[in-house]
Amino acid sequence: MEIPATGRFEVRITAADVGKRVSVRRLSVPGGTGEKFTDTVGVLTSWDDGVLLITRKGGESVRIAENDLVAGKVVPAAPARRRGPAASYEELARVTARAWQPVESERLGGWELRAAGGFTRRANSVLPLGDPGLPLDAALAAVRRWYGERGLPAYIQTATGAEGTQEVLAAGLERRGWVREVTAELWIGALAPVADRAEGSGVVLSRTADEAWRARYRRKGLSEVAVKVLEAGPSVWFAAVPGAAAGDPPAAIGRCVVDGRWATFSAVEVDPDQRRRGLATTVMAALARRALDEGASAACLQVETDNTGAQALYAGLGFAPHHAYHHHRAPEPTAGDTAGSGGS
Repeated sequence: MEIPATGRFEVRITAADVGKRVSVRRLSVPGGTGEKFTDTVGVLTSWDDGVLLITRKGGESVRIAENDLVAGKVVPAAPARRRGPAASYEELARVTARAWQPVESERLGGWELRAAGGFTRRANSVLPLGDPGLPLDAALAAVRRWYGERGLPAYIQTATGAEGTQEVLAAGLERRGWVREVTAELWIGALAPVADRAEGSGVVLSRTADEAWRARYRRKGLSEVAVKVLEAGPSVWFAAVPGAAAGDPPAAIGRCVVDGRWATFSAVEVDPDQRRRGLATTVMAALARRALDEGASAACLQVETDNTGAQALYAGLGFAPHHAYHHHRAPEPTAGDTAGSGGS
């Protein structure tokens, strides 16, 4: 914690510091007088009516009464990273967006509205990199209209926990009733250590998601639109470990998109009966070797925060979290609301 436990406490933040990363100390018992304190570090996302809202790295919001503050100050925008390649949030957001492309998109200032027939939130949500060019409420109304016209719910993808992420926007959405449905993390790591796990394992690489590969993918009955999303990207590769018998679905699959120095992994799936045999590592290693051959040196992937098994796998391969990201869904329209959010 940046604030010392001894010495004189001082509150050195004001409402003018909204949007900055702060460290605050407050009384543990609201309104109490005993010297029991709680420390919070995060982005100050609002300070209204005597209440501070601070968003932590993982996206959790903490409300603190102004009268309970005993100390506070602005701290550096992000702590120094110790693992993985150097990368900014914006670079990673653009790389991962190109690795999971919609079939239709439209610009709203610095926001990109993306749609793909409802196949995954990533391809059917707004990526807000910059200013929308409109006041926030007007921008949100435009977003809801756009998705409503396509019969889709309106989602906005936000990120927290790194320099340049969108804590203030996320807090503003939640104040307006937008609901955070999913939280995941973007992990990064060096590519070579993953490729070093390759061992002539008979992994089959392809440029297309063929019927066998799709038979193992967890989203069954993929539409034509879904296949377009999967096969789009700068340099897309699919990997499969053949099943035990001819005609069986693959024992394991994976997908990788090579884009400059980055290799973005996704869709790593293993037959439930063949887990804990290293097949996920085998698939990723084969894809990493191909990506190295194309000049990539860094790797990234997205994993949901409750998927502890996948997190353990990726940590063992040298990956570490860079930031969290979230999908906020528009509230249900009220009577007389002409914007609409569309159906699911």
